[in-house]
Amino acid sequence: MYQDCRCGIVVAVTDQRREELASFLRSRRERIAPEEVGLPRGRRRRTPGLRREEVSQLAAIGTTWYTWLEQGRDIQVSAEVLDAIARTLRLDQSEREHLFALAGAIDPSPAAAFTPVTDALRDLLDQLEPLPACVQNGRYDLLAYNRPFSKLMCDLDAVPPEDRNVIWLGFLNEQWKATLPDLEQTQRAMVAKFRASMVENLDDPTWKALLKRLQAASPEFAEYWDDHEVLRPGNQLKVYHHPQAGVLRLSATSLWTQPGSNRPRLVTYTPVDEETREKLHLLTGPPPLVTV
Repeated sequence: MYQDCRCGIVVAVTDQRREELASFLRSRRERIAPEEVGLPRGRRRRTPGLRREEVSQLAAIGTTWYTWLEQGRDIQVSAEVLDAIARTLRLDQSEREHLFALAGAIDPSPAAAFTPVTDALRDLLDQLEPLPACVQNGRYDLLAYNRPFSKLMCDLDAVPPEDRNVIWLGFLNEQWKATLPDLEQTQRAMVAKFRASMVENLDDPTWKALLKRLQAASPEFAEYWDDHEVLRPGNQLKVYHHPQAGVLRLSATSLWTQPGSNRPRLVTYTPVDEETREKLHLLTGPPPLVTV
C-alpha cells in the first residue's frame, strides 16, 4: 500500500489491481511497432508490437522483473522503474496516471511535463497559412504541421509517422536533403543541437533509441556525433531550394508552449524578403479566387 500525498488516502495494491496492471502493460506494449523505437521487425515475430525483453531493454530494467509485472506478481516497483516503463511505452498523461495508480506509487513527474498537441494549437497552425509552421518536441519529432510546411522540404504526408523527425529526415530523406544548399553544415548543426538537447534526457529510452537508430542508419550522423560538437537551438535564417518555388529565404522563430528548452515548441517560418513572400503560395497551390 502507499500514502497518496494529495489526499492522504492509503491505497492497497490488491490482486485485482495487479491483474489490471498486467493487462494494461500488455495492451500498451502490443500497440507499439518495433520500427517506432528503432528495432527491426524480423520475420519470426509473433507478438503484436514489442516483446517483453524489448521493453525491458529499452527501459533499462531486468527482463525477469518486467515479466513478473506482466504476470501480476506481488512485487514492489519503484517510481523510477515505472517512469522508465511509461516513457518506453509512450504513455500519455492519462495513461501514465493510470499506470502509477495501479502500481500504488506516486508519480515523481508533474503533469505539466506532458503537453499534447491541442485542437487549439492545430487550429493556430492552419491560421498561420501561407506561412509554414510546425510543432516539434525537444527530440525534434514533428508532432503536427500545416499544409505549407508539409510541402516545404518533402511530402511529409507520404513519410511514415515514425520517420517524421527533423534529424532523421535531414540525414535519410533525399527530398529533404536536396532542399538544403549547404547540406554538411546544416547536418552538423542538427547533430550539435541534438547532443545539446540530449544532455537533459540521457536516461530517456526514446532518446537513446533514436540515437541508436540514427547511428546505425547514417554513417554521416555517426561521424558528426563522435565530434562532440554542441549548439543550442535558436531563431535563425533558413534558406531552401524548393523544386517548384525556387530559393526561399525564411526566418525560423520558435515559441515554446511551456517553460523549458525540451518542451514542445511552435516553429514558424516567415519570409525575409518580398520575393519569398510572393512564392509561398507555390507550396500549396494558387490562392483561392476572391469574388466581389
